[in-house]
Amino acid sequence: MDSPAPDVQALACNVAIPEHLRWRDERRGELFELQSITVRLLADGSLAAKAYGRPVAGGRGAYVSFAVRESPEIDELITSAATEAGRRWAAHGGR
Repeated sequence: MDSPAPDVQALACNVAIPEHLRWRDERRGELFELQSITVRLLADGSLAAKAYGRPVAGGRGAYVSFAVRESPEIDELITSAATEAGRRWAAHGGR
């Protein structure tokens, strides 16, 4: 008896933003440097992305999410990360 395929809702990967592509954004009066992007492959095949950063002032501030800035370089980073994640998923060795 074959079991039904799992209902996978999304796949995700995290990619570091190279130093030269990082940017800063403000939230509640605090300045953050965006350091990574979480890329999600949604069930419909589209990509969704959020940028995450830490307070520029340092300390124990939370890792906060922001909208991803639009630029050709950031778009390429997201596309490359999704492609590499797909390659790694396809080559997985199981548990």
